[in-house]
Amino acid sequence: MVTIIDYGAGNLRSVANAVARLGYRVVVTDSPEEVMGATAVVLPGVGAAGDTAHRLEALGMSEAIRRLVSEDRPLLAICVGMQVLFDGTEEGGWHKCLGILPGAVRRLPPGRKVPHMGWNQVRQAVSHPVFDEVPDGADFYFVHSYYAVPEDSGLAAAFTEYGVDMCSMVIKGNLVATQFHPEKSGRFGLKMYDNFLRMALGEHESGRNGH
Repeated sequence: MVTIIDYGAGNLRSVANAVARLGYRVVVTDSPEEVMGATAVVLPGVGAAGDTAHRLEALGMSEAIRRLVSEDRPLLAICVGMQVLFDGTEEGGWHKCLGILPGAVRRLPPGRKVPHMGWNQVRQAVSHPVFDEVPDGADFYFVHSYYAVPEDSGLAAAFTEYGVDMCSMVIKGNLVATQFHPEKSGRFGLKMYDNFLRMALGEHESGRNGH
């Protein structure tokens, strides 16, 4: 079973469909208790990080997410779901985020079209099972105007150039976070989901339909 956090994000259905295509049963929930009882959790993201943090806080979900990371439970965070893990964002002024990862979310620099929308290369900076059968430099789909700047450079698992060599992926234990949208990124995006879920649930986990 794969649990997707529902806080009103616009891409929730596409994330759920991607996971279901891989053969996993999906539950979509806004209940922190259900999230804490889950084996694998996905935090999707569309919109502004500050607004997202506020909605998560209002649902009581922010503390559940903090516990997932502190307990090293499998969590996949996508786009704004990644940004909201940091201390704060300068989008719309300065807004506090969840403060799980040290660092800030900054606006993409001038000189390139913003938002950064479309396909771009993801250069892998570490060796990790989430990259199995995903070529270094493969294209993934981005839609964003802000990007995360981790204080700890060791958190950055991949980079993408767009006016700045930005961190496009973070890995910390069983936390995997992507600035790009794997669910919109074709076969390599699906493969990345599959790799994460195999890590989280195991090759023969009963969360797959028909098993």
